[in-house]
Amino acid sequence: MTDLECVELDATGLACPMPLLKTKLELNAMSPGEQLEVIATDAGSARDIPAFLALSRHRLVNSSEADGCFRFVVECGG
Repeated sequence: MTDLECVELDATGLACPMPLLKTKLELNAMSPGEQLEVIATDAGSARDIPAFLALSRHRLVNSSEADGCFRFVVECGG
């Protein structure tokens, strides 16, 4: 892995399906190997984002939840 900076996508306050749609758009603009950190407060994101990633070329590196805030670190696939 290279030392590329992790891009942050703040989707807090957005309702379903916007966190997922914004995640898809951001990943489409990124290069393979770059990482995206998504921060969302919509509970549907905990299901939607990992489900999308499982069917895509992108990889879920890490996910966590604390106090209703969901964080996902995604590596853009090639």
